[in-house]
Amino acid sequence: MPSRTIRVDQLTRLEGEGAVKLVVRDGRVHSAELRIFEPPRFFEALLRGRSYSEAPDITARICGICPVAYQMSAVHAMENALGIEVSGPLRDLRRLLYCGEWIESHALHITMLHAPDFLGYDSGIDMARDHADAVRRGLTLKQAGNEIIALLGGREIHPVTVCVGGFYRVPRKRELTALVGRLQWARAAALETVHWAAGFEFPACDRDYTFVALRHPAEYPFNEGRIVSSDGLDICAAEFEAHIDETQVKRSTALHAQLRAAGPYLTGPMARYSLNFERLSPIAQEAALSAGLGRRCTNPFRSIVVRAVEVLHACDEALRIIARYEEPDEPACAIEPRAGMGIAATEAPRGLLYHRYRLDAGGTILEARIVPPTAQNQAAIEEDLRRFSGEFLTQPPQRLRQRCEQLVRNHDPCISCATHFLRLQLTGP
Repeated sequence: MPSRTIRVDQLTRLEGEGAVKLVVRDGRVHSAELRIFEPPRFFEALLRGRSYSEAPDITARICGICPVAYQMSAVHAMENALGIEVSGPLRDLRRLLYCGEWIESHALHITMLHAPDFLGYDSGIDMARDHADAVRRGLTLKQAGNEIIALLGGREIHPVTVCVGGFYRVPRKRELTALVGRLQWARAAALETVHWAAGFEFPACDRDYTFVALRHPAEYPFNEGRIVSSDGLDICAAEFEAHIDETQVKRSTALHAQLRAAGPYLTGPMARYSLNFERLSPIAQEAALSAGLGRRCTNPFRSIVVRAVEVLHACDEALRIIARYEEPDEPACAIEPRAGMGIAATEAPRGLLYHRYRLDAGGTILEARIVPPTAQNQAAIEEDLRRFSGEFLTQPPQRLRQRCEQLVRNHDPCISCATHFLRLQLTGP
């Protein structure tokens, strides 16, 4: 049987620019590559020489879909360097802000990017002609998340009120209470979305992933927790670089990450869910089990259901936070710059996000390192392509290419986030 090459030259319905290449030999997938060709954006270099206080606003520009994740990781890392711990209402507000981002990001992916794969449409716009109610529900859910971000962050995209030590401004109790009606609707809509997504047809493609995610003693992880894995890893964020390496490959302008002891791993909703099921709210746990997920999900095609469960949890968590909120005496803690190293990891919608900064005595950033979720997931996505695309080799070429795209979209990669760094070596005179 002759060899053949299958290419998807431009991946669609995801953020950023990438391609897929499969090489088939003797009727089997010999190699699979996720090619990321989007130009790198040198955010670590942009941060050097800037004040610690500028990091939240600069890092937010890495992504327009999940700016909160970059802000939260930056402020936690800076506070780690400066010896500050934010607690009480300010900590609650940060979790609430993260809830808003999870809701809007997941709702967008579920409705407009991923569902068309299962329902046989080329785009969310095409799907809306026959599934107007589902699209309307998803976009209204997204808007509910955006409203949280706008209230706490000052605007929906690239929020401007987050600062090291807290916020530049915190909301009044009545401002948060005004969101309750919308969030109660959103919680019910999210439950409907879980059942809707659970009704899709899923290929039988389970895989024994090495999952990596944060785990908090009492909460489903957003801002804090230890880094754990399904293989027994249990470390603090400061130990991340002792256990995880990044390497550059020719086919990608983003680095590939792997565990030194276990190789490629997967972070993101399936990892969070599988490692933290018991920390989901009761309504989310019940919905997940009724949707057939069990306490662990290893089928990447079912990740759309996991995201819907996380939207439901985020809506429920947002309502709990608002119910107990008391206005803090001050919007932020006092800051005294000092030299130090600051490290933090939080859970972006797409997975674990790691930040490290080194400051001088005046609080100037001397060194920055950011490891986004998609960079960590690239090798696992390629392994999905290698393992599962072989199931579809007998399908017509166009359908095969669509399945390859779907295998990538299962993980909602944010390619632009991943391409902010590149090692460059110049030779010659």
